[in-house]
Order: sequence, then structure tokens, then C-alpha cells
Amino acid sequence: MSGEHVRIGRLFTCVPSAHSAVESLAPNEMYFAVMPLAHPRSRREFNGVTNRDEPFTRSDLTLPSNVWSSNVIGALSPWINLDSTSHRVRMNSEKAIKQELMWAQHISCPSVIAPTPSRHGCRNYSRAIYGQFAGHSNTTIHVHMPMVWPDVPDGEDKDDPADKSVDPWETWNEIRMNAEHHSSLCCALEVTSDLPSEESIEQWLAEPVKLLILPTSIFLTNSTGFPVLSKRHQTLLNGFFSRSVDLIVSGRPRHEGDMLRYSQYLQHLYATRPELSESERFEQPYWDYLQIPLQPLADNLESQTYEVFEKDPVKYVNYEQAVFLALQDLKKNHPSLPDPLVVMVVGAGRGPLVRSSLRASERCGIPIFVYALDKNPNAVVTLRNMRITENWVGKVEVVHSDMRDFNPDCKADILVSELLGSFGDNELSPECLDGAQRFLKPDTGLSIPMSYTSWIAPISSTKLHQEVKAYNDVKHFETTYVVKMHAHRVLSEAQECWTFTHPNTDTPIDNTRQATHRFKVTRSSCLHGFAGYFDSHLYGGVHISIFPKTFSTGMFSWFPLFFPIRQPMYLPEGSDVVLHLSRCVADKKVWYEWSVSEPSAGPINNTNGRSFSIGL
Repeated sequence: MSGEHVRIGRLFTCVPSAHSAVESLAPNEMYFAVMPLAHPRSRREFNGVTNRDEPFTRSDLTLPSNVWSSNVIGALSPWINLDSTSHRVRMNSEKAIKQELMWAQHISCPSVIAPTPSRHGCRNYSRAIYGQFAGHSNTTIHVHMPMVWPDVPDGEDKDDPADKSVDPWETWNEIRMNAEHHSSLCCALEVTSDLPSEESIEQWLAEPVKLLILPTSIFLTNSTGFPVLSKRHQTLLNGFFSRSVDLIVSGRPRHEGDMLRYSQYLQHLYATRPELSESERFEQPYWDYLQIPLQPLADNLESQTYEVFEKDPVKYVNYEQAVFLALQDLKKNHPSLPDPLVVMVVGAGRGPLVRSSLRASERCGIPIFVYALDKNPNAVVTLRNMRITENWVGKVEVVHSDMRDFNPDCKADILVSELLGSFGDNELSPECLDGAQRFLKPDTGLSIPMSYTSWIAPISSTKLHQEVKAYNDVKHFETTYVVKMHAHRVLSEAQECWTFTHPNTDTPIDNTRQATHRFKVTRSSCLHGFAGYFDSHLYGGVHISIFPKTFSTGMFSWFPLFFPIRQPMYLPEGSDVVLHLSRCVADKKVWYEWSVSEPSAGPINNTNGRSFSIGL
């Protein structure tokens, strides 16, 4: 899928002429053809006897190589049955798959669709498919899976509980678990007329579904005779449109105009899909993109990064309101405090918190003097220019210093900062603010934020797991990532980890934390890691939050924090996931350690901060 069009193809079950099949695409506004790699009637018996006069498929000269590689997806023979009760059928099926995949590689066909596995068991199917990746690493294999199993054919045991109880997702999950989540293994999901539950659809949206098969039999007919889909099917497609799927129309045309009416209708659905909000448009380039968290005491942000964060339509409005309420409360509760009140902005950047504080002062009519403190020499240049251009002289003093080294001449009434990370404390906000709280007046001084709470939840996301796995080392599985999670599913409600409060009155101050969480999983799932969030209490009733239940709508300055696990875990329905999470502090660094002990014990990740830490 790209631009303003979705790629649509047609599935051919029988292709007398490959050239004619490809030629028929353009008049029907389609982009690619799914066609059998072998002749449908070429059901081969691999008994060691070869008849060189009977090729099992058409010549590669039928189409130019650029058409094979761009406009064709191969379909493996539908008669292949890798889990047949017959040993001979299983062996013939394995050899047929190997032969057809070799042919796909020879003709530069980059993708193939494998036939639907048996609902009764797919162990040998998994083994055969996984075994092919070693020799055909450039070929993507899409496993054809229905959203709902079809009715049991006549002659089969209709009382077999496997036919009714096995969710198609369970079969798919067994295959990809057996294949170790190979990046070339995807799903070609067939949309059925009867759709499964919303939970099941949500689960499929978190899977690597690259092809969505739409049989013509699921289309309805509107009053003008055109094919349409039900409202629920339309909602399903809208969900997958944001996952960059290609669509495949299968079956004979049931409306006038051959396949053109279907492709036109599907393009119409794509063109009229719900528009992204302003924050979603900002987030879209970062969907499922792994970012290493900042090293706040080592990294200096670039101007472009400051510019992006300053566009947040929510964060600075909330900060302004928090300062506004704090100023009012200080004057109400401590009327003897002299004017102007002193506000220290630590980590001032290019000045958005300075502006917010000055606007709050103007709104409530309480004069303030602002110290704008930052260690980044480039940001200080901008602040000093703004002091002149925005008439801050006499209102703002710009200080180039690390907050740990700064010794002001006076104490502050309010300490304002935006040192929060995606997990609240993961960019050293506790350590920085504990060091800076000496700036505050001892009895009346206020910190904005006053506190922040970390939350965590188990998630399933094949995409994120494969992104980490691509590094091919343990180190990256023991690293946390800032990521806008898109193709993922939260498996259980998030739980509170811990809270940091400022000013911190503990003696001695201890910023280590440990938490154990037990999550109940209500639907069979696959665990790939955990999502971390924060909810920060700025002041009064003002919060900023990326915790889903209290999310600050429209805010995009923070994405969740991803804690990966090395080996995905199958979670049966009703099982518990037990997570052990620690925040560890040493003289020169802070790091997290995490491990899973149920449903099975996993390794302790990042022990002693060996793979990733935040430097103090």
C-alpha cells in the first residue's frame, strides 16, 4: 500500500495463459496476480522416476523477469497436505513445496502463498515451511489463514471438538512459534463472511498480516447493483489499511464489470477511510520504529528536535495552567512572600517553559522572575537571543550550567522542569530533581511536576520483536526502546509500578525501586514484551499522561517504553504473567532489570546494566 491507493491483486486458481492473466489486471485497476506456481493438475509423485517431456509448470519465458518480480505472487499447490495421515502424501507434499519454492526463486518471484494448514495439527507443516527458509531466504512465505474456519465438509466428523474449539489464530501462532518468528513468515488472512469477535480481530491486527484475501462471496449488492461490504467488514478493512496490507480479490465475479467494480469499491473505501488526527499524523512516521532513550546528562538535543517537541499542543498549555495555580496558591497561603516570586526552569531548552511561566504570571497578575537554566550551549544561544527579542530583560536571567553545579544567589519559589522520560523516571528525572531541589525555599518551595507514576502492561507485537531480533544479539533484547506502538495488542490492564515525589524529603534519598506484577490473560496470546507508561501530576488537578486510561489527548511528546523479552511466550487463556522489574542505581549509572517467572521462567535481562544504562 502506498500513497493514496491501496494495492489490489486478483487470485487465479487456474491460469491457462500467464500473459493473459497479467494483461487482465490493468483494465480491472489491479496491480498483481496471484497464480499457481505449478499446473493445478500436476499432482506429482516423487518416486525417483522422471519424465523430462512433462514439465510440472510453465516456462519462465512466459513473462519478463520484471513482471515475475513485481506483478506476480506465487501460490503453492492447494493439494499439498503436510500433516496428512499418509506418509506418502506427507513426503510428496514436502518435495512439492521444495520444488515450487526453488522455482519461485528461479523466476524472481519474491512472495508465495502457502495453502491453509490443517486445523487438527500443523507440526509437520511448520517444520517443512521453516526448513525452506535456509535455502530460500529471499522468499516471503504467506500462510493462508481464514479468520473463521469453514464448515466441516460432508464425510468428516462434525462432532470433532477440534473443528469448533481451535481458533485459527492458535494454528497460525503454532506455526510462527515453531518457525521462531522468522521475519520472512507472514500471514495471508482470508476475510470470511462471518467475522469473529472484536477481540479476535484486534489480535489479528497485531500480527504480520501483509495480504488480506477478500472472496467475492462476502460482498453484498447495493440498490444500484454494485458490490459493497457490510459496515463491520468496512471497519475491519479500515483497521488493516493502517497496517499497510495489500488486498487480494478471490473467486468469480458476482457483479457486472468483471473485477473492476470490486477494485473501484475497495479504492473508494481506502480513499474515504477515517482521517488521522493532527497528533496521529505526527506519530505515523514513528509507528513501530525503535528509538534508544536519551542520555540526558550526555546528549545535547539538536534544534530540529526542540522544534518538534515545541509543537506539542497539550504539554505547555498544561504546564502554564500548573504554574498559574501554583502562583495563586503561593500568594494565598504565604502572602508575606516578596515580589517577584522566583521561578527556576531547569532544562529550559529553547524556552517553551519560560514562555508558559511568563504567560501564567500575566494571567494571574503575580509578578515573577525566571532563571532559565540549561547545560546545552547551543540552546543557551537561543535563550539569550530570546531574552532580547521577546523583551525578557529584567524578567529572565539565562544561565549556562549543569543543574548539579549551579549555585544561585537566591532560593526559588517554584522549580519547573520537563525531565520526564517515557517511563517517567527513565531519563534521570529523580536524580536531576533531587539534586536541584536545593534551589527551593525549604518550607514553601514547589516543584512542577510534583510527582510521576510509572505503569506497565504485557503486550504482543510480532513487529517489535522482529525489529529487535534483527540485531541478532542479546544486547538489543536487554535494551529498552521508546516506540510509538502501532501493530500491537495489550494483553492485560496496565499496573502501577512506583511513584517519585518532589521535593523528595526522604533521608537518605533512595531512588532504587523493585516491583512484581501478576497479570491475568483472558485470551490465548503470545507475549513479546512489556509497554511502560507514565502519569505525571504537575500541580493541583493538572496532569500530563501517556498512560492509556488517563492519556492527555493530542499530546505527542512521549511514546511508550518497550521492554522486550528474548523468547516469545505462548500464553494460554486464563494464564498468569508474572513480571519482576527493578530500577537499579549505582554511582555512575541507572539501569533496569526485568524477568518473567510465569507461565515459564525466563532469564534476568540486563543484569548489572551490562547491555544498557543511563549515565549519571
